[in-house]
Amino acid sequence: MTAPPKKKPQTVAADTGLSKEHKAKFTGTDNPRHLRAIAALLRRPMPRENLDTVAGCSNGPELVAELRRRGLEVPCERINFVDRDGFICRPGVYFLTEPDRRKVHQWQAKRKQGGTV
Repeated sequence: MTAPPKKKPQTVAADTGLSKEHKAKFTGTDNPRHLRAIAALLRRPMPRENLDTVAGCSNGPELVAELRRRGLEVPCERINFVDRDGFICRPGVYFLTEPDRRKVHQWQAKRKQGGTV
């Protein structure tokens, strides 16, 4: 009898295929949904459902992908959770890394000074 095939580990962070140099700088945004999502993630990590509500969108993963294309990492950590029906599930929680926070704060400071973004 042969062993069952091993499952590949689930990848959570999307690989955007961008070079490291491109990812190094946050290009900023004036999109209201992006701004609401960034403000919320600066306060605390949040699951997709909450991010959808705060940002005013129905596709949080695409919103996060847009932020990633603009230069932020915004990783997604899988947590263990028991849903309302008692089933174990592993929802993702988005958060900003320390480098992400630095990039956002630098961009906000430039924006406040009237610099180009």
